[in-house]
Amino acid sequence: MAKKTKPKAKPERKFQPLRWLKRWVIRLCLIAMIVPVGVVAAHSVLNPPKGHYMRQEAKRLGGIDHHWVSADRIAPVMLRSVVAAEDAGFCGHWGFDMNAIRAALADGTGRGASTLTQQVVKNAYLWHGRNWSRKALEAVLTPVVELFWSKRRILEVYLNVAEFDEGIFGIEAASQHYFGVTPAKLSPLQAARLAAILPAPKDRSASRPSNYVRKRTSQIIDGAETIRRDGRADCFES
Repeated sequence: MAKKTKPKAKPERKFQPLRWLKRWVIRLCLIAMIVPVGVVAAHSVLNPPKGHYMRQEAKRLGGIDHHWVSADRIAPVMLRSVVAAEDAGFCGHWGFDMNAIRAALADGTGRGASTLTQQVVKNAYLWHGRNWSRKALEAVLTPVVELFWSKRRILEVYLNVAEFDEGIFGIEAASQHYFGVTPAKLSPLQAARLAAILPAPKDRSASRPSNYVRKRTSQIIDGAETIRRDGRADCFES
């Protein structure tokens, strides 16, 4: 009778710290990419929570006026006005307006090139400031937002997180604060006034407009009508 041979013992694997570290670095990098993408994707249908700046202002002021309202309850002219004022090429880009970026670099200021999508990313997910770390995160998240959100959704979130005066956030609070009406009742003049103050809401007033705000309001009214006529509003109105 043949003798049974014992199975050979498997050689013990030596712990290799560098290989272990590399594996965990890869895993953490994957998690760092997957989690933000999942959050952005979820916010294509779920409303994002208050952003960092909004929470800061609420703490500083002891509270803010902010009430979420869907795009269907905002006058279409308000959507057109903010596009005309802030990002006329909104329907034609994927989050970055390359023409505006080139123009801003050419004049040496670097300003005026931020799209509505970039502003949404900053207000909803990041913090205010011009440091490179924030700009880098903004550059990463902007195309993700464009991938998962419709253009109408981007405008809806933008109008709900934008600051319109000290402690006044979102179009619902702004419409009531300045004009005593709901966003659905905004006239073309009122919508253009609100869009005109957005770059500097603490220094400008929609109800007591300066000469500059009046002039800018007229330009925005013309611009909003132009993008309605030439089809540049189709991506967020259809």
